Amino acid sequence: MHPVVRTVLQRLGLGLVTLIVISIIIFSSIEFLPGDFGEAVLGQAALPETVQAFRTELGLDLPMHERYFNWLGGVLTGDLGNSFSGRGSSGGMDRSRAVADLIAPRLANTLFLASMAAIIAVPLSLFLGITAALYRNSIYDRVVNAMTLTTISFPEFFVAYLLILFLSSFTKIFPSLANISSDATFWERVYLSALPALTLTLVIVAHMMRMTRAAIINLMASPYIEMARLKGASKAQVILEHALPNAWAPIVNVIAFNLAYLVVGVVVVEVVFVYPGVGQLMIDAVTTRDVPVVQGCAMIFAATYILLNLFADIISIVTNPRLLHPR
Repeated sequence: MHPVVRTVLQRLGLGLVTLIVISIIIFSSIEFLPGDFGEAVLGQAALPETVQAFRTELGLDLPMHERYFNWLGGVLTGDLGNSFSGRGSSGGMDRSRAVADLIAPRLANTLFLASMAAIIAVPLSLFLGITAALYRNSIYDRVVNAMTLTTISFPEFFVAYLLILFLSSFTKIFPSLANISSDATFWERVYLSALPALTLTLVIVAHMMRMTRAAIINLMASPYIEMARLKGASKAQVILEHALPNAWAPIVNVIAFNLAYLVVGVVVVEVVFVYPGVGQLMIDAVTTRDVPVVQGCAMIFAATYILLNLFADIISIVTNPRLLHPR
């Protein structure tokens, strides 16, 4: 078997094992939370028989390991279970909704927001990182570094509130709330999502720009770079044609990490702008103790993070000449 294929298969197997371990952690963490959902929904005045019947309806009376394997089997087949919401004292199985149906439109909104931020952030960060390495120690390099350090030092909610203050309250350019409806057109979605997308862009550009700059600068002392200079190549040619292709591995890794953050780490941004994404759904589910929804959202976040990091690992492996041309 070719070394690249073998290494990729090993990474995929490791990713699957990691996802299973994370599912155990997610299920156990929620399971060990204090309190009881049945009592929380029915109230402390509910009779023990009523609470027990309610727990039996939800399957909460089964042993922990049995409930875990039932849940894991459903996840592997695409069934995330049914939401607990709407099953109060007058509720029943017919009033509940499938968790997948609740998450699907919210996930589409989150991916739309992440795509908007990525389309702006990735090219911008690569441009700033390459030009900062090209004009290293110049005024331009220092200004770019100062600006990125400033944005990276602010938490997301602070950046969000600053943008709301200047672009919504003072200038009225964008709306402060991104409450997107299902019948909104594409450009309406873009307009309403502008502030949260800009917030995410400012947060992740600094990471990707600085990693791009550092990766290129670290390669500038390599022997083949010195040879390119001795052959008369310009500084731009040295960076773009010789240093950049060999710096793709760390750059792709940091890009994948930040793209994963755009999906996984948007909870705070979605809450600030009341954006109807998976993060906002998860916060609402935690508030109402809707355990299946919380577990489903957590698994979506974990799977996204693992898949994007696996993609980055595979890109790094495929672009490694020592694996592409084994002796």
